[in-house]
Amino acid sequence: MHPGNVGARLQRLRRGVGLSVRTLAAQSGLSPSLISQVERGQVTPSLESLARLTRSLGVSLGTFFAALESRPPRVVRARTRPSLLSPWARVTAEALAPLPGAGTLEPLMLTLAPGGRSEHAPVARVPAQFALLVEGEAVLTLGDAVYVLCLGDAITFSPTQGYQWAQRGAGPARVLLVTRRVVG
Repeated sequence: MHPGNVGARLQRLRRGVGLSVRTLAAQSGLSPSLISQVERGQVTPSLESLARLTRSLGVSLGTFFAALESRPPRVVRARTRPSLLSPWARVTAEALAPLPGAGTLEPLMLTLAPGGRSEHAPVARVPAQFALLVEGEAVLTLGDAVYVLCLGDAITFSPTQGYQWAQRGAGPARVLLVTRRVVG
């Protein structure tokens, strides 16, 4: 996904809900200059920053990815699925089945390059996430607890506290992450 697509969509969402850049910055805890740079396509936000922005705008990452598509796909092909690369965190997130709406399952594939880390803030409106390690080794840190996951390991957790995925081992780690989002 081109950074400009992310920025243009973010700007449409922000304007659609009637927020200024400064108000969105205050609600998301990010700087107005970063938001402005993202909207102009000058920088690509980290996954954590994009999640904070979309939460502040009242949409999930899955809904955000779905809106970037011109029409809802029935089949999401590996070579064309929407993705976001965070070069400094060495993480790529790919939308596997962007299905907007309340009560939906929102699957993402996180690919952590060697040395990659993906931090996530607490998510009060997400009751559960399921993760399956499909390649490599990864470490999931949930608050003070640390879980080392190997190929085929799965975990279900509630993201009510901050958490971080980190790559472990020689090669990349790929995590299938499914979020059940409930609006209410």
